[in-house]
Amino acid sequence: MRELSAQEHGTREKFIETAEKQKILAHKCVKCGHLMLETVLYCEKCSASKFEDIELEGAGTVVTYTIQAVAPEGFEDAGSYAWVVFKVDNASLRASGFLPGVESPKDLPIGTKVRVKGFDPKHGLVLQK
Repeated sequence: MRELSAQEHGTREKFIETAEKQKILAHKCVKCGHLMLETVLYCEKCSASKFEDIELEGAGTVVTYTIQAVAPEGFEDAGSYAWVVFKVDNASLRASGFLPGVESPKDLPIGTKVRVKGFDPKHGLVLQK
């Protein structure tokens, strides 16, 4: 496992702090204003590399997901869960996160509203319905 650079470490810490406030950290390109997730290093529109941090409300609508009915080794504490992709409200972004307690598709219809609950070092961005 490689070590994070100081910049990556700082961005990771900001991402976690933002998630703990139930928000999503995004980058807004200083040159063209395009909004992207904070993991992007170069603007998708103009290739610039200078960004302004933006905190988005951590709510959205489920667009797709994968249910893990039997947790893999090391994730037994999670039980059944879904890895969810959701469209962020009031933004043209999609983000993904961990949603515990989902056992079947009837538990999570497409279009369900989800919200960022926080961050877990093992599971990443944690969501709630």
